[in-house]
Amino acid sequence: MAISYMRALYSLLFYLLLPVVLLRVLWRARHNRAHLARLRERFGYAAPITGKRTRIWVHTVSVGEFLGALPLIRQLIARQETEVIVTCTTLTGSERIVQTLGSKVHHFYMPYDLPGALRRFIKIVEPDLLIIMETELWPNTLAACKAHGVPTVLINARLSERSARGYRRIGGLTRAMLSRLSAAAVQHRADAERFVALGLADTRLSVTGNIKFDIDIDDEQKQLAVRLKNEWSSSGPRLVWIAASTHSGEDDIVLQALQQLREQGVTAEQLLLVLIPRHPERFDSVASLCQKAGFSVTRRSSGEAPALSTDILLGDTMGEQQLMFGAADMVFMGGSLVDVGGHNFIEAAAWGQPLMSGPTLYNFAEVSRLLREAEALEIVHDATEMAQAVKRFIDDESLRSLAGARAQEVAEENRGALARTREVIEKLL
Repeated sequence: MAISYMRALYSLLFYLLLPVVLLRVLWRARHNRAHLARLRERFGYAAPITGKRTRIWVHTVSVGEFLGALPLIRQLIARQETEVIVTCTTLTGSERIVQTLGSKVHHFYMPYDLPGALRRFIKIVEPDLLIIMETELWPNTLAACKAHGVPTVLINARLSERSARGYRRIGGLTRAMLSRLSAAAVQHRADAERFVALGLADTRLSVTGNIKFDIDIDDEQKQLAVRLKNEWSSSGPRLVWIAASTHSGEDDIVLQALQQLREQGVTAEQLLLVLIPRHPERFDSVASLCQKAGFSVTRRSSGEAPALSTDILLGDTMGEQQLMFGAADMVFMGGSLVDVGGHNFIEAAAWGQPLMSGPTLYNFAEVSRLLREAEALEIVHDATEMAQAVKRFIDDESLRSLAGARAQEVAEENRGALARTREVIEKLL
């Protein structure tokens, strides 16, 4: 009874906050009407799916989660007599799903975590299984699936100590959510221990590793990366430093580091910075920031190759970051100099890139630990340390090659999570 009361209170709070959520959608729609185009889907109004195949619903929050789940989704698509439904909650995630998979899957926005919206969605779509990528837990979603007899499995799950503390504050609601999970495939033993401490039965847990290590870089991608590197370097000796997935506050630090390098005599002909903001809505403001700092900027979206005098190439396109890693000589991963918890190193590591990061890495604690122990990841705390790290990589080719090789070795040694995750999923089908 207490648990039902807590979920009812949670639902009431969600309803009360709904006008704020909708106002936020309207605010974003000022610049892009696509935010409004499929708003009905957020209330569970999905297009009916015909046929009697097994329907597997995969929820990936945004681009990062979708890309991490993509190898699994492709395996599910290839599974006989299976329809795959992919949901997300962001416009960029939606665009990437459509761009990558097109009509191979049924794609909708994830309904808001409201009882009526979820009942409507499940009744229309009739899923046979819900796969949730990483730790995207919603009380009404899990309750609705349980009520309709839909098994749910959490995959590639991670739970930092910081997140666990947050869940402990709503202990009753958390235990209720976890009790409705049919299975959980978690990345590491420490994650499993935190889930058990919050109330998930250890009999439903499997430690499978991180499926994002299961990256396949084919020959076509390698050729495209070589072509891109030649385009950026004008077939010359210029090195490429990528600062990826940066957040507000980090771009300034990266630009200060670049300024220090220029003052030390590292010219644009020697080093090109490729700056990739995490969120598309920041592309214009970051471009202005670069220009105000006095740098020559070319936007990737312009289609023009950066000249040898170009200081910065702004990565203002979607879906190219992994390819860009293949054209780099060193990578700084953002979300780590601000309180975001870091972003995924694995794609850059798989390309054999020497890595740099800020110290805030609680979302990728185990991956960063493996990379640091292998001496493949350098932690920097400010612009000066960042400039020093980049300069060392510029001056010492053997150091650059060794750090990149060590990163690639970590990526290779930790493959195999995808197969173990498939085993957990197949038991529920």
